[in-house]
Amino acid sequence: MKAASTTPQKGPAPPPPDSSWVDEVLLAGAGPDICLDFGEPVRRDELRRMVRERQDALAAAGLRRGGSAALCLAPSPALVANLLAGWRIGAQVALLDHRLTPFETERALGRLETEVVVSAPPVPAGPPRGFYDQRESVRARPGRPARTSHALVQLSSGSTGPSKIIGRHAADLIDELGRYARIDGVPRAGERIVSMASMVHVLGLVGGLLHSLHAGVRLAFPPRTTGEGILATVAAGPEPTTLLGVPFHIELLTWVKEPPRLPQLTGMTTGGELVRAQVHDAFTGRYGVRLGSMYGMTEVGVIATDLFGEHRPAVDPAPGITVRESGGELLIATQHSPYLRSDDPSRWSDGWLRTRDGGTVDPDTGLVRVLGRLDSQVSVGGLKVDLTEVEHTLAELPQVAAAVVVFGTSIEAYAVLREPGPGGAARIEAALAERLAAYKRPRLLHIVDQLPRTATGKLVRDPAVLRATDRTPHRPSVQEQAHREGNHRDVH
Repeated sequence: MKAASTTPQKGPAPPPPDSSWVDEVLLAGAGPDICLDFGEPVRRDELRRMVRERQDALAAAGLRRGGSAALCLAPSPALVANLLAGWRIGAQVALLDHRLTPFETERALGRLETEVVVSAPPVPAGPPRGFYDQRESVRARPGRPARTSHALVQLSSGSTGPSKIIGRHAADLIDELGRYARIDGVPRAGERIVSMASMVHVLGLVGGLLHSLHAGVRLAFPPRTTGEGILATVAAGPEPTTLLGVPFHIELLTWVKEPPRLPQLTGMTTGGELVRAQVHDAFTGRYGVRLGSMYGMTEVGVIATDLFGEHRPAVDPAPGITVRESGGELLIATQHSPYLRSDDPSRWSDGWLRTRDGGTVDPDTGLVRVLGRLDSQVSVGGLKVDLTEVEHTLAELPQVAAAVVVFGTSIEAYAVLREPGPGGAARIEAALAERLAAYKRPRLLHIVDQLPRTATGKLVRDPAVLRATDRTPHRPSVQEQAHREGNHRDVH
């Protein structure tokens, strides 16, 4: 498939969502079929009953067709039922991650101005879980009806800055489900997905929940999202099973010392960030199954995939998706701007969405090579440095558990050590000196206990957030020390 170079035609915005799509696309199917598994199976007829009950509760709180609601719920049957109920009413539904602080939640609600909020008490402290028992409550708030015809509103992950408010029409979601149906390697009816991906973000929502309901795939959530807990959920069912998660979950699975024999495990699909070669090889070597990658955005959903690892590190555009490269940036053809409000109108123009991702499109095959965020390309002393390369090199050191590399006035690195102790930073710098040219190496190295992540598990690369995480004085690296002593030649 070659990338098109023509400008897509813009059309009128779709009308307000018709509630019939929920029944026809998501809830149709045989009554006794098991569609969800939150530790206990949920049959399709039971899900329809739950949705009707929540629809009555939302309507009693004043939610009407064309209204607006926000869900602040953890992964749970309650989240699924309230989402489908809101759509069945014909309302616009916004999803907020339950891990946001009360301050962040109220700030988001202030931006969204929804009329109805569905929330539940905070989840109990303890090991992370794949789902929770939520007892939701509904309250009306001073808000506004939906001002656009979008069915779904989401906030971007905010890994590199403030979140954007993104809207998607019901027709967009249905089109994306059609793309999933045409992608080879996506689970089909009679199969199972074990998902660790957040249901309030696009991979877990569309690639997990909506696709499973639409295609007749059984969707299961692990009670515990440890490596052992994920594998126990795989072992609990006989169906051919695909794991769905982000690179963080892959690393959890590679840390399992003696995984059980799992003949039903067919592979894993990951999205979010680029998977380091070391992590990819460790997973496939340990489990002997495919590790596929999926490239997508909250704004448009799935864009390109390589579910069998045939094109690694390239991906193949999903059916119906047009990708082109302009000035080293990937652009996606979309008829409408996905942003409800935007401080940067250049993100979408004349039918093209700027991804802010660097990449290339092969003119012969159409394969897309994603090179990482454009803001990871920096100039040091007139020399180009890819921060993604530096970060991957640092993270692949055996003594490093996790790492982030950013650029302020110089290249800075934040690292978590596998075995903290004296001399760890010096050993890291010595190892980097063997692997990276001097101008690429971090001028500042911060050793921290943990790195901040977004709600979807992505590492945060906002320098201000990272600086707040670092409780120790900034330690000058070997390079900076040499610079201070007048011996520095390669970094400016």
